[in-house]
Amino acid sequence: MPATRASFRIAFITALMLGAATTAGAQGTTYFRRDHGLPAVDEQALPDELDPAKAAWKQPLPPGHSTPTIVGERIFVTGHEGNELCTICLDRATGQVVWKQAIHVDQLEKCHAEGSPAAATVACDGQRVYAFFGSFGLVCYDVDGTPRWSRKLGPFRDEFGSASSPVLVDGKVILNEDHDLDSYLLAVRQDNGETVWQTSRDGFTRSYATPVVCEVGGSKQLVVAGALQLVAYDVATGRQTWTLDGFARIVNTTPVQVNDTLFVCTWSPGGDTDARVAMEPWATAAQLWDKNQNGKLEDTELPAGEVRSRFFRIDLNSDQALDEAEWSKYARLFELAQNTFVALRFDAPGEAPRVVWEYKRGLPYVSSPLVYRDQVYLVKDGGVVTLLDAGSGKLLKQGRAAGAGNYYASPISGDGKVFLASGPGVVSVLKAGPRIDVLASHDFNERIAATPVILDGRVYVRTEKALYCFARP
Repeated sequence: MPATRASFRIAFITALMLGAATTAGAQGTTYFRRDHGLPAVDEQALPDELDPAKAAWKQPLPPGHSTPTIVGERIFVTGHEGNELCTICLDRATGQVVWKQAIHVDQLEKCHAEGSPAAATVACDGQRVYAFFGSFGLVCYDVDGTPRWSRKLGPFRDEFGSASSPVLVDGKVILNEDHDLDSYLLAVRQDNGETVWQTSRDGFTRSYATPVVCEVGGSKQLVVAGALQLVAYDVATGRQTWTLDGFARIVNTTPVQVNDTLFVCTWSPGGDTDARVAMEPWATAAQLWDKNQNGKLEDTELPAGEVRSRFFRIDLNSDQALDEAEWSKYARLFELAQNTFVALRFDAPGEAPRVVWEYKRGLPYVSSPLVYRDQVYLVKDGGVVTLLDAGSGKLLKQGRAAGAGNYYASPISGDGKVFLASGPGVVSVLKAGPRIDVLASHDFNERIAATPVILDGRVYVRTEKALYCFARP
């Protein structure tokens, strides 16, 4: 049975207090979405207005999508300039560059225009900084910028590049690499980059979700949201412990854990019940379109539509033709895909969680969910904001933020406010509560893919061109 609102409130407040203690007490261990978009101290006053012209400071940066990682008095981001992959350290008080390390590559990872060779967020354990650059690999520096080690990874076959960020747990750096081919989960030692274990994710295709370290009954497990399936792994060995089916064919969002509940949101085109994409059986497709009778389907033989627009993704061996195995693999993905947002309850360590409630409308493609003050905030492309009761999944309100276009950044919260950033660059501040009240919005006129960050009463917004810091007057 779903938890009552009162019991969920108690559980949520407890989790929030524990999360705040963890952030403050282990300030040196930070990675993407480790705080689930919640502040370390919720009562700390935050600015209402994020006017770019009134920022406390602004630091120009090379292009990149990585979310700022803040540890102590330092901020770490990545970017790319020419054929260089850059890891940059800024002073938190002033925004000035403390150090910058650049790696020259013969060719940057090829990405779709919406992607970036510097997409993954930096992880930091207080002593070392870990930056992942897709098909270049993983590189480690001391917090003072001294190079420590690097691991060549890839090349990966993925139209949008690599976006899943490294996470840190029990002396290991964890990377999830779900691509068109050869997907795997990797753990390396934080001190030297040597492999601890590597687990194949055979059958999984491209997805971009960052793993979540879930604690259940004092036991840690890695939970990875991927194509069609949620999978948990043992942190020490990489052994698969449980699976749960029924998700989208591409997963970009990172799950959120609150106490014993895990919130998982997955959506991709063609997975809604009223707008599904389906592929004909291979025999039918070959009969209809294999004009040269060679047992394969070339791009020019296919009619315009959903399949032809995805030709590169389906053509796994890159021979410019689709064979029966390639066709059938993607037909299965479309057939089984289910767009859904679920609240899952953990009952015991090592056991698959059970579905508490499910919601299927207004789901985001990239932006991860936020659970704040008993409520779930979802923002999808177009600026559509959905507000749900976290305990029951009941729809409370649906409305629009000021910014239209795509939403790649995830919502963050604090001081009774929720902050949203649209891809074209509009940042909106909502009043937390059962309604969707927009307190303020400002257009940065710069692309935003990185998730904003809150710390010590300040809000940090990274655009494609700069990092802005905002504070109350």
